[in-house]
Amino acid sequence: MMWRDGDVLKVRSIWGPSGRRCAEVEVRIVSAPPGATVLGDGEPCRAIAYESLTGLPEPGEWVRLEVSALARGLGTGGHAMVTARPSLLPADPAPGGHLVKARYMPDQVMVTGVDEQDTPAHALLSAPIETLTLADAPVVIADLHSALPAVLAGLRAPEPTSTRPGSTATEPRELRVVYVMTDGGALPLPYSRTVAALQHSGALAGTVSVGQAWGGDLEAVSIHNGLLAARHVLGADVIVVAQGPGNLGTDTPWGFSGVACGDAVNAVAALGGRSVACLRVSEADARARHRGISHHSLTAYGRVALAAADVVVPRLPGIIGEQVDQQAEALCAPRPQGATHRRVDVSVTGLPEALAAVERDTGVRLNTMGRGLEQDPAAFLAAAAAGRHAARLVRTLPGI
Repeated sequence: MMWRDGDVLKVRSIWGPSGRRCAEVEVRIVSAPPGATVLGDGEPCRAIAYESLTGLPEPGEWVRLEVSALARGLGTGGHAMVTARPSLLPADPAPGGHLVKARYMPDQVMVTGVDEQDTPAHALLSAPIETLTLADAPVVIADLHSALPAVLAGLRAPEPTSTRPGSTATEPRELRVVYVMTDGGALPLPYSRTVAALQHSGALAGTVSVGQAWGGDLEAVSIHNGLLAARHVLGADVIVVAQGPGNLGTDTPWGFSGVACGDAVNAVAALGGRSVACLRVSEADARARHRGISHHSLTAYGRVALAAADVVVPRLPGIIGEQVDQQAEALCAPRPQGATHRRVDVSVTGLPEALAAVERDTGVRLNTMGRGLEQDPAAFLAAAAAGRHAARLVRTLPGI
């Protein structure tokens, strides 16, 4: 860890619901340790503060920062982190809750879990293991946090009644969508401006943070209880599972945080849901291992997921479409370990317009690895196609 002290120059922006807000502040470093070669005295930087950890600092205030990711220029390290406001102590939180997230870290967080004793949902989640299920609810599983708004775009996209010229489209009913954030990326859900904007616009009905992740509308110990809470406590028609911002990879076959997508498929199957595998696709990534269908998706769904999923294959034009088609064919072939996946080809007709609409209606700018919709349309079309398929599955459920 690398420590600096600084003075807050100004508050650049604040987002999220009261009590769980996140702030970006501009700081001037005023103290660095002896021998420091970067981020020295007088240098400016931007820092993140979490209301539920330190409270939100004000201009002129002295703050203590952790700057190691920022100093190393990591993709997830565009900010320093406010770890303390030495001139004051934040008030103690209201009593209650005994779930500790980021356990045994200096900034561990104690929260009230939806699944812990003496909470309203505990009786529900204590039901015998074979009686409480997802009841075939579709669960879209994605590698990257950046897929979330694109999946929502597909869920909200009108369904063409025909591909013939002059055909009309039917408007689907508004679906109640809940996001379950796993702990492979950022642990604090409040860090995500995307989630804050999607909830503010009404595109997301709620959030659940699971594992070591924290800061959702509900907290759960495991992805299993997180899924059940999304369905039965928050009333989700569709659940989207993805890690928070800050995907981690090492250019090794197994060393990436998105490997958890396979675990999520298995969890959904165990709970009687319908897994919808959102493929990570790119036509613009400079790294060959991520062009077409990323090796992250091929490994997570092809090796880690032992249960079957609906693998949604977007019908993309041109060379990228041919590559994705061939890779998907291999992914959905019978395999020596695990059930055979169900290949689902989905038209992308109307999805570019739906993606543009979600940007316009929510204020979220589609961005994956620094590339927007114009630079890498395949990435967002693949996620939107998964959302479109999930919306179709919802319409087959009783009472829809």
